[in-house]
Amino acid sequence: VQLQESGPGLVKPSQTLSLTCSVSGDSITTDQTYWTWIRQTPGKGLEWIGYISGKGTTDYRPSLRRRTYISRDTSKNQFSLQLRSVIPEDTAVYYCVRGDKATQAWDYWGQGTQVTVSS
Repeated sequence: VQLQESGPGLVKPSQTLSLTCSVSGDSITTDQTYWTWIRQTPGKGLEWIGYISGKGTTDYRPSLRRRTYISRDTSKNQFSLQLRSVIPEDTAVYYCVRGDKATQAWDYWGQGTQVTVSS
């Protein structure tokens, strides 16, 4: 299974951060999988943002819920993250990850993409 993030590396404050994850080797509609976005900052470490499940249900980090939207395109086997009204504190390395309910693990990770919020 391989995951690859894509999207702009620089976003201005108050704008929307948009990233897409392209998946190969598994279907994003596979039962009991959770297609997840995680970010890492030097100060906070790893931070779970949210997921879209194989069934299409979503869940988000409560502190980011009002600004976050995760969607999918099953025809392309991709899922996407939108984070609205970004601030400099949203600067991080963003990862797309597969979660497996059976193993309770985040078992496959993309390489990560640096996103900087700056004017």
